[in-house]
Amino acid sequence: MIKAKSRLRIACLALVVAGASWTGMTAPTHAAPSDDYTWKSVVTGGGGGFVPGIIFNETEKDLIYARTDIGGAYRWNPANESWIPLTDSVGWEDWNKNGVDALATDPVEPNRVYIATGTYTNSWDKHDGQIMRSTDKGNTWQTTKLPFKVGGNMPGRSMGERLAIDPNKNNILFFGARSGNGLWRSSDFGATWSKVSSFPNPGTYVQDPSNEYTSDIVGLAWITFDKKTGSSSKATQTIYVGVADKKQSVYRSTDGGTTWSAIAGQPTGYLPHHGVLSSDDNLYISYSDGAGPYDGTKGELWKLNTASGQWTNISPVASSSADNHFGYGGLTVDAQKPGTLLVATLNAWWPDETIYRSTDSGATWSPIWEFDGYPTRKLKYNLDISAAPWLTFNTNPAPPEVSPKLGWMIGDLEIDPFNSDHMLYGTGATIYGSNNLTNWDKGGKLDISVAAKGVEETAILDLVSPPTGAPLVSAVGDVSGFRHDDLFKAPAKMLDNPTFTSSESIDYAELNPSFMARVGKADYKKDPNAKSIGLSNDGGANWYKANSEPSGTVGGGSIAVAANGNGLLWSTSDKGVFYSKTGGNSWTASTGIPANAKIASDRVNPNKYYAFSAGRIYVSVDGGASFTASTTTGLPSAGNADIGAVRGVEGDVWFAGGSEDGGPYGLWHSKDSGVTFTKLENVQEADFVGFGKAAPNRTNAAVFIVGKMDGTRGFYRSDDAGANWVRINDDKHQYARVTTIIGDPRVYGRAYLGTNGRGILVADRVGGDQPSTGQASITPTAATYGMDHSNSYITVKLTLNGNTLDAIKQGSITLSKGEDYTVNEDTVVLTNKYLSKLPKGETTLNFHFSTGNDALFTITVKGDTPSEPGTGEGVLKVQSFNGNVSATSNMISSKFKITNTGSSPVSLADVTLRYYYTINGEKSQNFFTDWSSIGTENVIANFRTLTNAKPGADSYVEIGFKSAASSLEPGQSVELQTRISKADWSSYTQTDDYSFNPTASSLQDSTKITAYLSGIKQWGIEP
Repeated sequence: MIKAKSRLRIACLALVVAGASWTGMTAPTHAAPSDDYTWKSVVTGGGGGFVPGIIFNETEKDLIYARTDIGGAYRWNPANESWIPLTDSVGWEDWNKNGVDALATDPVEPNRVYIATGTYTNSWDKHDGQIMRSTDKGNTWQTTKLPFKVGGNMPGRSMGERLAIDPNKNNILFFGARSGNGLWRSSDFGATWSKVSSFPNPGTYVQDPSNEYTSDIVGLAWITFDKKTGSSSKATQTIYVGVADKKQSVYRSTDGGTTWSAIAGQPTGYLPHHGVLSSDDNLYISYSDGAGPYDGTKGELWKLNTASGQWTNISPVASSSADNHFGYGGLTVDAQKPGTLLVATLNAWWPDETIYRSTDSGATWSPIWEFDGYPTRKLKYNLDISAAPWLTFNTNPAPPEVSPKLGWMIGDLEIDPFNSDHMLYGTGATIYGSNNLTNWDKGGKLDISVAAKGVEETAILDLVSPPTGAPLVSAVGDVSGFRHDDLFKAPAKMLDNPTFTSSESIDYAELNPSFMARVGKADYKKDPNAKSIGLSNDGGANWYKANSEPSGTVGGGSIAVAANGNGLLWSTSDKGVFYSKTGGNSWTASTGIPANAKIASDRVNPNKYYAFSAGRIYVSVDGGASFTASTTTGLPSAGNADIGAVRGVEGDVWFAGGSEDGGPYGLWHSKDSGVTFTKLENVQEADFVGFGKAAPNRTNAAVFIVGKMDGTRGFYRSDDAGANWVRINDDKHQYARVTTIIGDPRVYGRAYLGTNGRGILVADRVGGDQPSTGQASITPTAATYGMDHSNSYITVKLTLNGNTLDAIKQGSITLSKGEDYTVNEDTVVLTNKYLSKLPKGETTLNFHFSTGNDALFTITVKGDTPSEPGTGEGVLKVQSFNGNVSATSNMISSKFKITNTGSSPVSLADVTLRYYYTINGEKSQNFFTDWSSIGTENVIANFRTLTNAKPGADSYVEIGFKSAASSLEPGQSVELQTRISKADWSSYTQTDDYSFNPTASSLQDSTKITAYLSGIKQWGIEP
């Protein structure tokens, strides 16, 4: 890619940088037509990433900005108390604009806002940084390139702000650079910039010279103007600058920035993180011995009386104290009460961060919590995380720690200049806020809650959208990942058991989508028995760690699941590629495949896997045991690489990849299991490929790519296997460097986009699932039920025509999904439990769809209706479903729910249930409890053989409970998720098993599973 170089000229020893227009609204020039789409964030509710800066405008109420390290900038919307993203127009090529190292909002003309952008100052970012300026509060931008890099995701990014506007002459701005580049000045509203050659110290501090990421000079930390020393016709004369230097760190100019000198008597040995000047002429400075946001073990807080020059150490906890094991970071002064200030610890970590409040200019302090007899802590706050319940991080620590924490990496906190009760502060995972801050001074508690609505800052490492269950499950950096049952509701928890810091890869079994696997890097220091792979039998709702993993691996890498769920292929980050045919109980090294290969499973053939490495395609037809290199040539040997197979068609494989540095780049397609590949000439570049529901009247999957066509970068969809494409985004919706794209197998046209710092986006066609939604219908429209007829349930086929089934109603009563009926794609089954309650004669049901008219269905009940068999016998009820519904499988996976329907408590030690099946070859067997609501350790089981074999049953597993399992009160239930397998992992044939239910995908009454109390049957029908 060719980009215009910055124009440089030397004048009066000052380097001047001229600006260029960048609005994010330039008309695209591309041949591919566009399809109108709406783009929305998939909601986490908490943001999920570090927010190093929150900036209030000093003259316009409720004008607030937040900057992130990799996810761009946001503006507060007071109407609905949410944040509006301002940099979604940042594209693939200028991705570094999403790293925001500083932000300034204009106090004179509040519509003006500026951001200093660029993500890394090391080799990870090839491009220089820029100053971006807006005259409409960030809706559109213009850009001035700088002749050096800017580090929005580098050490010291929560220092600030490095970019400041003269509060008197707002055409003047100063910017403090990193990497030894010193102080820069603009006098034309940020259009051009000159280096201030007289500034004496560009900074000396380097966090760690032995590591590329931490080896750069942090540079200038903050700039503060003394507004009293200027006027509307005269530039501010007194300016303070903080520098990351432990010897001389605070400088002052009294002539508008012409000359500078270090302030006498200043503290040494620390780095100044924030410098805040109060209206009563005190300059407060928070110090730490590290640049942050991760480090800092000692710190101090100082006050400079700018009139007298006197420095006073006002640290809430002195650096000489053993209790000071942290730096000081976030710092703010109440504009309404200049003697009132807050300061936050920076990386206290244990047992929690602390915020200190002073109402007497730092003479005395009140901590937000304090010990009340170790390990008890007295909290002066309430913390509400209902907007993002996962912020507990799936932990329940012992005192004195609590969950959720008050925060960590609190590099910035601010009191609203218009409202002394309103506070916001950023953490490593979210934004918290309070609206009753002054309660602190009255002896009451302040209420803190999540204030991050609209901020989505996660880095997405992998996504899956299975054909059943939750529409989306994600593998996410720093916050493990989520199962989204509702795309627009915050999940209750992260993916857990194991809770990886980052889940790196996730996959599901295409023919058994309730089975999933994901990999990350376990914390073996914390738990020597940890595993870096997790498995789920219920579509990601509950997880359990596999029993083993490849020897010596630290985990990570990528995972592929066999189509039927009976096999796993793991390309580890460090030990090569391994396969398992034992549900993760054992692993064997694959042969013929390079380490770190990209892998994928065929979505039809459970024995077939595909892999890519260094320009070669590899194929396995024996479940991953061995791979053979394809003869295909012409694929890229470096850069991005993404390989995937299409559901429903064996051997339909796509590959996207290439490098900006040269060589083959684009999209390739194979219809013969990777034996040959054809390059699509209409795609210039492609980095990621995914698949969704086929278009109406087509059988081939919709294909989505992140790529370039005719010079235009974007996201594209093809409904005809790549012959034609439409662009599904516009220049306002680009999201920088995205990490993955997939389709939805249930909604035509829907795409999910994973980003590096902007969370997950869901894109839907304007107008919905179909090009034109038609009327839904049902077949048949009538059925007969009763003793004269052998059917025990009724099946209804749906023709949706782009609609969805919203409800089934009997008059004003809405039938219960899962109880009265089940739905599997386009098939509804009315259950015997529901039908058996209907009166003799005709009953009409209304099938209510998302649009159009209801469809009417008439049930005629003749004779006496049969009672629901196996129910009503005793005080127990059993509900279940099979987690694996493959015809053959090396595991029988089941989830059970036992409910006490009686009026008295039931001891679980007296309860047993039986699951009947055919063993298909006598072998010793193993029983596993993956999860139970009363603890896996309280579940026991025995295998039994029927004396006389029955149709569908020659064996059963009898499941019971230990005495420690306690009792079930009336109406209470116990749930458990189990598996059985043969010792040699040979297969069962499930289709002839008595208790097997291939149609249930959620818990429903199961009368072919029997339950007993003290040996007396309470539920079900024995075979």
